[in-house]
Amino acid sequence: MLQCSGWSGVLPYATWLPILLGFLSAIGPISTDMYLPAFPAIELSLGLKLGSVQVTLATWFFGLAVGQITQGSLADRFGRRGPLIVGTVLYTLANAGCAMAQDLPTLSVLRFLAAVGGSASMVIPRAIVRDLTEGQAAARLMSRLILVMGAAPILAPSLGSLFLGFASWRSIFWFCTAYGAISCALVVGLLPDTLPKAKRIRLGPGAMAARYWQILCDRSFVCHALMGGAGMFGMFAFISGAPGALIEGYQFSTTQFGIAFGSCAGCFIVCSQINPRVLPYLGADRVLRLAVRCFCAAGLGLFLMSVVPPLFGLRAVWWLQLPFVAMAMGCQGFNMPNSAVGAMARHAAHAGTASALMGMIQFCLAANSGLLAGLFSDGSFRPVGVLMLVGGTGAVVADIFRRRIAGVRPGLDMMPRA
Repeated sequence: MLQCSGWSGVLPYATWLPILLGFLSAIGPISTDMYLPAFPAIELSLGLKLGSVQVTLATWFFGLAVGQITQGSLADRFGRRGPLIVGTVLYTLANAGCAMAQDLPTLSVLRFLAAVGGSASMVIPRAIVRDLTEGQAAARLMSRLILVMGAAPILAPSLGSLFLGFASWRSIFWFCTAYGAISCALVVGLLPDTLPKAKRIRLGPGAMAARYWQILCDRSFVCHALMGGAGMFGMFAFISGAPGALIEGYQFSTTQFGIAFGSCAGCFIVCSQINPRVLPYLGADRVLRLAVRCFCAAGLGLFLMSVVPPLFGLRAVWWLQLPFVAMAMGCQGFNMPNSAVGAMARHAAHAGTASALMGMIQFCLAANSGLLAGLFSDGSFRPVGVLMLVGGTGAVVADIFRRRIAGVRPGLDMMPRA
C-alpha cells in the first residue's frame, strides 16, 4: 500500500490509483502518435495534396500548449475531478467529430479542441500525485505514470498501423473516442477529488500570470523540468526518426522494425520499474545524476556509430547502434519520473499550475525534436544521433545547475531515503 502525506492512514484505493492515473495520462501520447501512419490515407480520402494533413498535427500541438497552460490553473481553482471530467468529455466529443470530418479545416479545428480537452489528462494526474505523496513515495508513483506516458508514444504508431490494416483511418479516431468515454466514466465512478476545497486557489488572470512567473523563477523547478524535457527531446527524436531510418533507409520489414523498435521500448519500460527499487539504496539525486550522464554517453555513442561508413552493410551498422539507442531509452525510465517529482517538490500549494508549466515546457521540446528529426531525415540514424546527443548534453547541463543551487534551496536532493 502507498503511504500518502496529507491523508490519514493508508489510502484504500492506493493499489489501483496508479493504474487509473496511468490510463488517463496515456490520452495525450496515444492521440499524438496513433494517427501518424494514417497521414497518406487521410490525404487520399479527403482529396488533399501531399503533406497537407500535417496542419492537423500543428493544431494539435497548439491545442496542447493552450490546454496545458490553462488546465493547471483550473485544477488549482476547481479541484481535480471537475476539470478532468470536462476535459475528457470535450476530448471524446471532438474525436467523434474527427472520425466524421469531411474536410481538412473541420478536422484541424476538432483536433485543436481534442487537444485542449485531452491536456487535462496530461496535467492533472501529476498534480494528484503531488497532492497525495512526496519524496520517494511520489517517485514510485510517478514511475508508474511515466511507464504509460513513455510507452504509449512508442507503441501508438504500431497500434495505428494495425487499425489501418483492417479498417479506414476513421477507425483510429473512433478508438480515441471510446478511450475518452471510458476515461470519463472511470473519473466519474472512481476518482476522488484530492484537492480539498479549503486549499483551492481563486486567482484572476493577472494573479495567474504572476503565479506562473513565480514558478518559472524557481531555478530548481526549471532545472528539473529541463532535465525531463531533454529526455523527451531524445525520446521523440527516436520515435520520429526510427521509421524512416529502419524501414526506408535500412530496408527493414515490418516485423523486423517491430522487433527493433519494441526492444528499445522495452528498455524504457523495464528501467522505469527498476527506478523505485533502486531509490532507497542510491537516492534520487544519484540516480538522476547517473541517468543523465549515461544518456549523454549513449547519444555520443549513437552519433559516432551513425557516421561510421557501413563497412559491413547497413543492417550490421544498425545492430551496432542498437545498444546505444536502448541505453538512451532506458535512461529515461530513471530520468523522467525523478525529474518530474523534483520539479514539483516545492509547489504543493499550486501543484496543478506547476504540472501544467512543466508539461508545456517538456512537450514543446519533444515536439521540436520530432520536427527536426523529420526535417533532417536522410535514411540513417545520424539525425537521431545528433538530436540525442543534444538532448543528453542539455540534461547534463541542467543537472549541473540543479546541483549548484541544491545547497541554497534543496529540492529533490533532500528527498529522504527509505
